[in-house]
Amino acid sequence: MPQDRIYFFDTTLRDGEQSPGCSMTHHEKLALAHSLADLGVDILEAGFAIASDGDFAAISAIAQEVHGPKIASLARARQEDIERAAKAVERAARPRIHVFLASSDIHLEYKLKITRDEALEQAAKMVALARTYADDVEFSPEDSTRTDPEFLCQFVGAAISAGATTINLPDTVGYATPEDYAGMFRMILEKVPGAERVILSTHCHDDLGLAVANTLAAIHAGARQVECTINGIGERAGNAALEEIAVALKVRADVFPYEHGLNLEKLYPVSQQLAGTISFGAAPNKAVVGANAFAHEAGIHQHGVLSNPLTYEIMTPVSVGVPANRMVLGKHSGRTALRSRLHELGYRLSAADLDIAYRAFTELADRKKAIYDQDLINLVAHHQRHEDLISTETTASSRSAS
Repeated sequence: MPQDRIYFFDTTLRDGEQSPGCSMTHHEKLALAHSLADLGVDILEAGFAIASDGDFAAISAIAQEVHGPKIASLARARQEDIERAAKAVERAARPRIHVFLASSDIHLEYKLKITRDEALEQAAKMVALARTYADDVEFSPEDSTRTDPEFLCQFVGAAISAGATTINLPDTVGYATPEDYAGMFRMILEKVPGAERVILSTHCHDDLGLAVANTLAAIHAGARQVECTINGIGERAGNAALEEIAVALKVRADVFPYEHGLNLEKLYPVSQQLAGTISFGAAPNKAVVGANAFAHEAGIHQHGVLSNPLTYEIMTPVSVGVPANRMVLGKHSGRTALRSRLHELGYRLSAADLDIAYRAFTELADRKKAIYDQDLINLVAHHQRHEDLISTETTASSRSAS
């Protein structure tokens, strides 16, 4: 695989669905899988085949019906998991089996109750088994970022020797900082024989709010696959958000000179589809796809954006599929934004009339959290009635005097 390309591994349907409130039906998973394929993801992790009959059926349907991405199923480093995963993806044009086994001492001792040596043997044996079913096998040492560095190198080396084609280094509990995470990838490339022949992959959780930052740091350190989800959904605080990584690569192409296969204009539609499928949408202040991502209320910002959007927007709304930016009128808004909105509503006020309307608008905005178009229409209508009354009274007074 070329080293100047980033491969997007979407796990919305697997890791994303595991988070509370994110369960999807068979038909919802299939519909979203088609949309993810249209978005241009390289690998689509369709589920965890051994988890349930429903998950197995959904993975099988996606493998058969969704074309474009590689279709992957997760599997523990167990024979029954791997055989079930292989069966689920067998109809895919390009199947992948994703095998994982914990590598940190806390997981080995308290969860798996096995020794390091036993873990090494199990990892190598199960990766080799997976290779008998698929040419494309990914291996993840779970909790990589809390694993003893020397043992992690041994663990990764065993998986590569057994035939793993992608090595994913997960920050399973969102523990790492960007410096930590990048350093781990450099260490693997420097110390593990054969690491240069495989694709190194990221998988970051957002427990410290660093998932995207860690992912980008790892790209600098040699990672070429990024595991992520739409809207950043996932276990606990979520996963690295696909849309944030993708837009960071575009906006900061000066520091990330890598190609990828995503159609960024489909980011917002897919985000909205996911929001309509699960029990919640993106937070309003969510980067790229949140309701406020391209909304402006402050007068200085509104004036700048109306003059040239690039003053306060580092990407255009249309470039990520958002129909347009949004001027939110409130107590922080200025005359320029008010005049622009009134113009859109069909009102063209003189400078003097605009001053009067703006004073009335700010008084109203101090009392209301949100100003709607009908509020503006009422303000103008009230002003016009007042002007008509003054005009009528002046005319009547003139007639009386004569």
